[in-house]
Amino acid sequence: DYINKIRILNDDLSQYVNLVDYDGDGEEFIFTFDGKAKIKWSIEKFGEDDGSLVEWTSGEIHELLEETIENKKCTPHDKIFLDQAKNLKFIARVGAGLENIDVGYAHQKDIYLIAAPEGNSNAVGEHALGMLLALFNKLNQANQDVRRGLWPREANRGVELDNKTVGIIGYGHMGKAFAKKLKGFEVEVLCYDIKPNVGDENATQVSLETLQKRAEVLSLHTPETPLTKQMVNCQFITKFTKPFWLLNTARGSSVVTKDLLLALESGQILGAGLDVLEYEKSSFEALFIAVSYTHLTLPTKA
Repeated sequence: DYINKIRILNDDLSQYVNLVDYDGDGEEFIFTFDGKAKIKWSIEKFGEDDGSLVEWTSGEIHELLEETIENKKCTPHDKIFLDQAKNLKFIARVGAGLENIDVGYAHQKDIYLIAAPEGNSNAVGEHALGMLLALFNKLNQANQDVRRGLWPREANRGVELDNKTVGIIGYGHMGKAFAKKLKGFEVEVLCYDIKPNVGDENATQVSLETLQKRAEVLSLHTPETPLTKQMVNCQFITKFTKPFWLLNTARGSSVVTKDLLLALESGQILGAGLDVLEYEKSSFEALFIAVSYTHLTLPTKA
């Protein structure tokens, strides 16, 4: 049983690398690095199945880690991490955002950073549109009611998207993809971005004040920065002239959950579609394993 045969000697890395699972055939092992990103290695890495204890030194673990690192959003590539990877030449981020990487320190060590910010932009645009239509048509609540044998027709009557004003904060690859998906609807699309002149045929760029005055739907497509962290709070929400629907497919840290709940209860926010959560830790799964959030009860209209 390889689960009992693998251990780390001279384990200055033992706080980072842990065996967490293996496949049913025992041919592939799954490790977590820093308790977060899952890394898979095949049985060939461990040598022959001769019944002997497989022992790894820190140097051997370094070699395995340095073969390649596919950066995960949840893995902090901080100074400690980067110092352990002695031969690391590049970090590839399969997605948008480099906030989990100490970019300045990586540059000091001549580590090349690669990202693919446009890679999943179409999927994000479709997902945001799907969440918006689900909110407007109360599909989540209706689904729960039908499963209970209920049919409250009027309570679950939907709202049409036509003639609404949609505001997008963050008009990069993701924001533009969402605006493009909205082109088939009779809606006005406004965008706000810290960069000038990013508006296009699908969205009119306006000031944040104008967006808050006119928007009936707000969709976030921003990276995690000091400007966007906890951006959607009580003060931000109360500046909207009209009650609005909120979509967040960007970063969970952008929305203060307790303030969102208050706004849902008061009716200032009519509904929320959240693809990311403020309380995410190393992974979404850990939200339900490590910490109990039973004190958070979302309103039925959320």
